This record gives sequence, structure tokens and C-alpha cells, in this order.
Amino acid sequence: MINEQYTPEEPIAAIATALAPAALGIVRTSGKNAIDLASKCFSRPKALLEAAGNTLVYGWIIDPESKQKIDEVMAAVYKAPKSFTGEDMVEVFCHGGSSAVLGVYHALLDAGFRAAQKGEYTFRAFINGKADLTKAEAVREIIGAKTDESRSRAANRLQGALFSEINAVKEKLLKVLASIEVGIEYPEDEENISETFDDSLLRQAVEELKVLSSSWQAEKLYQDGAEVVLCGKTNAGKSSLFNLLLKEDRAIVSNIHGTTRDFIESYASFDGIPVRLFDTAGLRETEDEIEKVGVERTRELIQQSDAVLYVIDAACGFTDEDSEFLKSFTAKNAPTSEIPLLLVLNKIDKTEYKDAAECAAKIVAPQWKNLPVFGVSAKTSTGIQELAKATAAVLQKTCAASKEMVGLGSERQKNAVEEALESCNHALLCTKEGFTLDAAVQDIEDAVASLGELTGEVTSADILETVFSQFCVGK
Repeated sequence: MINEQYTPEEPIAAIATALAPAALGIVRTSGKNAIDLASKCFSRPKALLEAAGNTLVYGWIIDPESKQKIDEVMAAVYKAPKSFTGEDMVEVFCHGGSSAVLGVYHALLDAGFRAAQKGEYTFRAFINGKADLTKAEAVREIIGAKTDESRSRAANRLQGALFSEINAVKEKLLKVLASIEVGIEYPEDEENISETFDDSLLRQAVEELKVLSSSWQAEKLYQDGAEVVLCGKTNAGKSSLFNLLLKEDRAIVSNIHGTTRDFIESYASFDGIPVRLFDTAGLRETEDEIEKVGVERTRELIQQSDAVLYVIDAACGFTDEDSEFLKSFTAKNAPTSEIPLLLVLNKIDKTEYKDAAECAAKIVAPQWKNLPVFGVSAKTSTGIQELAKATAAVLQKTCAASKEMVGLGSERQKNAVEEALESCNHALLCTKEGFTLDAAVQDIEDAVASLGELTGEVTSADILETVFSQFCVGK
């Protein structure tokens, strides 16, 4: 159930920025009489009370009881309905130290505000008609975005792109319902009117719902990211490549074989896809017990990965050990046979070949030339961007990702679209099988209801709980 403390209009306050040293901190309030209550702990109460909406007022936050000054602030005044929540709001911009922010927050609580719950501000925006559920979920997505592309896709939904797509499908279904109702109420003859029914709009709706349903895998990739493993023999330059892809020195680089004995991981952006990148222990036979554990962990990571970059020292060339690994990796019954694999020829700056293509042609054994091969240099940065883009393209192929399409932003949205799609398909089946059209009406109405759940026009406590329980306090 929705949090019982979600009481509409009740004045609430929350810290909206991280409690860490910063230039500014923000404490936001909302609800009935929010401006009046805020004025009780403001040094210029009259100025705050008389301020027009969407204006800033300078002053101090004062302890309501002791009257001691807490911090010098700017108070932003918003008046209903022209605010994020649709209610009166005051946002206090104070200095960003933890003590200052907490002092302002507690002064507002002492003035009569209640501590806000997770997602309560966005919930109020929803119930006051300031945002539908797709926009509400997009707010959470933006907060959790790991790359610029992830944020951009969420911002697209926040602007209403997904709502518009869903609404367009719903309009088609409503037109279909209207035409059926006319046919039922005013039939031209007593025969089965399904024989003359034009189902083109219903078929269009089905195709659009299929596209939307398929978009979730792509959006999930941009939200959750993928796991990519750098592996290969010792001293192939994996750690140097790892540091370069991260644009920071995370892994120890050394000419000594076996320097990396356990995996290291960090997030990187591969053409907008958030990637959890792993630098792993070199694959080789060893008597060192610690290194053996590292090699075994490398093999486990490879089996769980979304893509593997197998690094070869181009200066040393392709070896029997490399062939053995690739054979075991690509074997039909191997658990890794379906995992995308890219060959990375590192240290091409140390070879005599004029470019990466010539290096690949000369070094890679014939049976492996069907694999994607990339020549790079971790020392000179040659080919790094091309490798990152190629890896992103491989990951996108697994889910038909597209940067242009409007996509679904959550599992909840995907389930609602699939329910609508199933209902529409059943309605089409009814018309094909010769049933009277009123048999299809219920299916189409069910589809419209499913789309209403997606946007929030049709809601239940369980749906709202699913959406807003995932927000942070202050949003």
C-alpha cells in the first residue's frame, strides 16, 4: 500500500541535496500554508508572505524558539498551481555544509512542517495533475542515470515523449471502440457485422505496441548497463587498456607477469552505455596459489559477462594458448558460446605493421578471422574510441537498441504494454474467427485500461507503491 503518511496538502519538508560539503544545499517544502509556516522561521516574514510566485527572497533562517540566526539564505517562493507539486512551495537555498543544511531543515520542522517520505513530492505532482506516471518514473531514472545517454533517454520521457506514444495508441483503440459501438447500435443488416469490420486501426495499434514492448530491453541496457571483461594472457596490456578506457589510473601496470592477481572493476561509458568493466588476472598455468584463485575468478567472470574483450600482445603475436582459449570459449556446448567476443590486438605501436588491419591480417590465425578484430595501443590511445563504439554496437545488437526510438522506462511499463498487446491480439482473433464484434469490445477496453495503468489514468495502491517507493527523500 502507498505510505500511510502520504497525506495530500499536509505541509512537508525534506533535504533535497546530499549531506556533504558543497557550495549550496537545498531544503524544500510543500503543502497547504507552506509559505505561512516558512515565514515563522524567516527573518523577513512579511517579505516572504507578500512575495509573488516564482520569485526569490533574501533573508536568514531563524530558530523559531531561540530566535538565533542559523544561516543566510535565499528562499524561492512558488504558488499553487504553478509549482512542481501543484501546491504552495518554498525552497530554501542555504550554504552546503551539513550543519547548515540540517539546521535549516530542523528549523522548518520546528515551524510546523512534517518530514517528507520517499517520493512524496513527485507523488503530489502526480495526484495534482502535474505529471503522469511515465514522467514520475523518468524523474527517478534521471537521478540514477550513469551516462549522458541514459540521462538523455530519461529526459525524453520526462518531456512527455512516451506519454504521447501511449496516448496515440490509446486514441486508435478508442476510435476502434467507437466504430464497433456504431456498428452494434446501428447495423445495416442482421448478419454478422464483423465480416465488414475494418480492423486496420487495431492492427496499427498492435504493431506500435510490439515496437514499444521490444524497446524495454534497450532501455534496460542504458539504465542498468552491461558487464564487459578484459581478459587474456599475462602482460598483454589489459591493465593499461583498462586505465585508458576508464580515463584514470585504477589498475597497477607492470612488465612483471602476474601483477594483476584478482579482478578490478569500475564503471565506464561505452558510447553512452554504462559498462561495468573488469580488469582480470592473466590467463596462464601457475603454481602461485593466490594467482590460481585469480585465474579461476577470471573464468567465472567471463561466463557471467555480456561481452568479452580478449587482449593479445600484438608485439608477441598470436600463440597456441590464445587458440586454446578461443576454442574453449566458442565451442558449441560451452557456456560462453553465445557471449559476444572481440579480439583486441594491443601494443600495435610496437609492431612493424602500418595499420590495425594489416596487423590483424598478419597476426590472427585464419580460423579466428571471422571474429571482430581491433588493433589498439594503450600507450598512444590508437583505436580506443573505435573499440569502445564497437563494443557498444555488439551490446546493442542483443536487444535491438536504437538511440532514436521512444522506449519504455521500467519493467512495470513493459508489463502494462504486453497486457495491452495481448488484449488487442485477442480482439483481432475474435474478428477473424467470426464472433460478433461485441466479443472484441471487452478485449479492447481491457487494452485501454492497461495503457491507462501505464500513464496513471487508471491506478491502484499497488501500482503507486511500486512507482514511488523507489524514490529518494526530497523527490
